Amino acid sequence: MGAHEHLSRYGRYAGGPDPLAPPVDLAEALDAIAEDVMAGYSPRRALREYLRRGGRNRPGLDELAGRIQQRRHELLGRHRLDGTLEEVRKLLDAAVLAERKQLARDVDMDDTDRAFREMQLENLPPSTAAAVNELASYDWQSSEARESYERIKDLLGRELLDQRFAGMKQALEGATEDDREAVESMLRDLNELLEKHRRGEDTAQDFQDFMARHGDFFPENPQSVDELVDALARRAAAAQRLMQSMSPEQREELMRLSAQAFGSQALMAQLDALDSNLRALRPGENWSGSERFGGQEGLGLGDGTGVLQDLAELDGLAEQLSQSYAGSSLDDLDLAALARQLGADAAVSARTLAEIERTMQDGGYLRRDADGDLRLSPQAMRRLGKSLLRDTARQLSGRTGSRDARAAGAAGEPAGSSRTWQFGDAEPWDVTRTITNAITRTAADGGNPAAGLHLEVGDIEVAETEARTRAAVVLLADVSFSMAAEGRWVPMKRTALALHHLVSTRFRGDRLQLVTFGLRAQSMDIGELTALPADREQGTNLHHGLLLAGRFFHQHRSLQPVLLVVTDGEPTAHLLPDGEPWFYWPPDPATVGATVAELDRLGRAGTQVTFFRLGEDPGLERFVDGMARRIGGRVVAPDAGDLGAAVLQEYLRTHSQGPYGEAGWAS
Repeated sequence: MGAHEHLSRYGRYAGGPDPLAPPVDLAEALDAIAEDVMAGYSPRRALREYLRRGGRNRPGLDELAGRIQQRRHELLGRHRLDGTLEEVRKLLDAAVLAERKQLARDVDMDDTDRAFREMQLENLPPSTAAAVNELASYDWQSSEARESYERIKDLLGRELLDQRFAGMKQALEGATEDDREAVESMLRDLNELLEKHRRGEDTAQDFQDFMARHGDFFPENPQSVDELVDALARRAAAAQRLMQSMSPEQREELMRLSAQAFGSQALMAQLDALDSNLRALRPGENWSGSERFGGQEGLGLGDGTGVLQDLAELDGLAEQLSQSYAGSSLDDLDLAALARQLGADAAVSARTLAEIERTMQDGGYLRRDADGDLRLSPQAMRRLGKSLLRDTARQLSGRTGSRDARAAGAAGEPAGSSRTWQFGDAEPWDVTRTITNAITRTAADGGNPAAGLHLEVGDIEVAETEARTRAAVVLLADVSFSMAAEGRWVPMKRTALALHHLVSTRFRGDRLQLVTFGLRAQSMDIGELTALPADREQGTNLHHGLLLAGRFFHQHRSLQPVLLVVTDGEPTAHLLPDGEPWFYWPPDPATVGATVAELDRLGRAGTQVTFFRLGEDPGLERFVDGMARRIGGRVVAPDAGDLGAAVLQEYLRTHSQGPYGEAGWAS
C-alpha cells in the first residue's frame, strides 16, 4: 500500500436527519388534505386524517401505532418472569447433587454425620427461597457445591442491582470483594446525594463530585442531578411493576431470596433507601402498574425490568402517536424511542410526518380565519389548482378532438411564457428558449455548441398566447344535497379549482365568478367553495343562480358573457318577489317559468351557455335539452370523474371559436 493510500469505511449516516434525503412531498399531502376538505372535512381534521393514513410510500400514524401494539404483544407473549427463580433453582440443584456425590465418596466421614447431612439435604423445603435460606449455614463438604451455592448469592446480588442499574448483572460477573465494596460505596453516596436533593440542600458541585467518583456506573452520562433522578426513577418504577406483575408466590420467593444477595444485609438496606428516595422525588412515575406475561422465555430481574421499561416506552409512544391529548403535535414524538422500538425507518417516517404537519401549519398552506378556524391559504389554493389543472389537462389530451389546456389562446396575444412544442401547435417559436435548450443539450451530451447546433424536436418551445376575446365567466354549480349523495360533490369542487387556476394564470383578462345554488344561490370565492360543507338541504334554485349571473355580466358589459351550469336535477325552487325561496317537488310550473324567463333574458344578451348534465334524470335531460335549443346553447353529459375536463374544454372553446353560431351547439 502506498504512503498516501488509506482505507475508507462507509456506513449509515448517524449525524441527524439525512442531508441527502429527498425533500418532503408536500404536493401529495396537499392534494390528499384538499380532497378531504372538499369532501366536507375541516382543514384541521383533513390534516390529521392524512397524517394518520400516511402517503403512498410512507406509513402514517395509524400504521406506526399498530406496529407499537404488535411489538407490545410480542414482548408479553414471548416472556415469563421466573427466570431468576429458575436460574437459582438450577444452581441449588447442582449444589445439592454435588454435595450428595461428595458425601457418598467420603469414606472417612463419620456415618452419623453423613446420615444427618443426607437427611438435611433430603428434607429441604420445596420452596426455592426457603431451601436457599435453610442452607445458608450449612457446612458444605464439596467445594463444587459450595461454589454453586455462592453463585446463588452472587446472582441474586447482581440481579437486584441490575434492576436499578441496567447492565450491572454483566458488569459484576466474577466481581471481587473490592468491586462489591465499590458498589456499596456508590449506593451510600447516591442516597446521600438524593436525600440532600430532597431537602433542597444539594449543589451543582455535589453532583459533579459524585459523578467524578462513580460516573462509570452511569453510562447514560446524566448532566444534572435531575437527569440522574429521572433515569433512576424510570428504572426503579419498572422494577416495581415487574414485581407486581409476578404471581404472589413468585414475589414472595424473590423477597425471601433477596436476603441472600451477596450475603449482605447492608446492600438491601441501601437499595431500599434508594427506592424510597426515588419514590419521593418522582411520585408521578408509574409505581403501581402491572403486566400479564404469557410466554416461555424466562426473564431475570434485570432483563425483566428492561422489558417493563420497553413496555412503558411503547405506551408513551402509543399516546404520542394517538395525538388525542390537548395541544398535541407530532413534534412531541420521541424519535429516539421510536427508533429503539421499531427501527430507524420508523423514526424517519415519523420525522417526515412531523415536518409535513409543521410545514402545512407554519409554511403558509393553512391559515386561521377571523373566527380562528383553519383554512386552506391562497398559496395552498394556487398549488392545488395547478395540480388539478395538470390532471385535467391530461384528461383533455385524451378527449376526442380536444387540445391540452396549455394550448390556451392559440391565436391571441403573447402571454410572456413558453412551453414545449406539441404536435399540432401553430404558435410562433420562442427562438431564445429553443436555442438555449439546444445548447444545453449539446453540452450535456459532450458536444461543442460553438461547432454548430443540431435542433431536435424536444428543444423547440413555442410562445404561449392569451386569446384576444375576453370573457366574463360564471360557473354556476349545483350544491343541492343530491350532488353529495351521488358522489358529485368533490368532482364539482375540483372542477371549480381547475377552472379558477386556468383563468387566473392563463386568461388574466377574463373575469370569473363562482355561484352555488341550492335552496338559495350565493356568490363565493374559491376558498369558500372549497371548504363548503355538504348540507342536507333540498332545493335546486337555478332561478336565483341565473339572477346572480346576470348581475355579474351586467357589471362586465364589455366582456363576452359565458355561463357554465353544472347540475344534476331539475329546477325545484325559485325566488318570490319578496326575496324568499319557494320550493316544491315535483317542479312547480311557476318555478320552471321563472327559470326559463331568466335564461331567455341571458340568451338575448348574447350569453354563451353550456349545461353540464350529471346523472340520468329524464326530467333534467328534457329540461336542459329544451333550454339549449331555446337559447342556442350546448349540453354536455360527462361522467362525474370527467367533469373537469368537460368544463375546461367548453371554456377553451369559447376562446378558440368565438361566439356561438346561429344554430348553436346541441349534443
